[in-house]
Amino acid sequence: MKYTNRRIASLLRQKGFKLTPQRRAVLDIICSSTEHFTPVQIYERARQEHPDVGLVTVYRTLNMLAALGLLCQVHMDGRKRSYVMRRPAEHHHHLVCSQCGTVVDFASCDLGELEEKLSRQTGFEINGHLLEFSGCCQECKQK
Repeated sequence: MKYTNRRIASLLRQKGFKLTPQRRAVLDIICSSTEHFTPVQIYERARQEHPDVGLVTVYRTLNMLAALGLLCQVHMDGRKRSYVMRRPAEHHHHLVCSQCGTVVDFASCDLGELEEKLSRQTGFEINGHLLEFSGCCQECKQK
């Protein structure tokens, strides 16, 4: 299950955010896809439907959605970031190809024991984690 445009629009209004046509265009792109997009890719797609969408609007919308916990962000070795809409109650991580940037999601991770150990050792109250592996995808390895 994914967040719907209507559900996100309602949440944004509840939090006091305006839902401009430009923001709606960005939301439409993110909500309608399961692919990871960079901000520039989102910007280019949004401008096809709404030529007045600015890159700053895309970044602000992404930051707003990320702050609300609605987006999943991939760091890609610090070079660039990509985003995909988070599915409610889903916990997943990423495999990122350092050659072509392909992102593969995976859900299984058994880090509970490590989290407990780190919490005991450091006194941190751990409330979540991000896990991202980088490497070479199958297609790039064959080249």
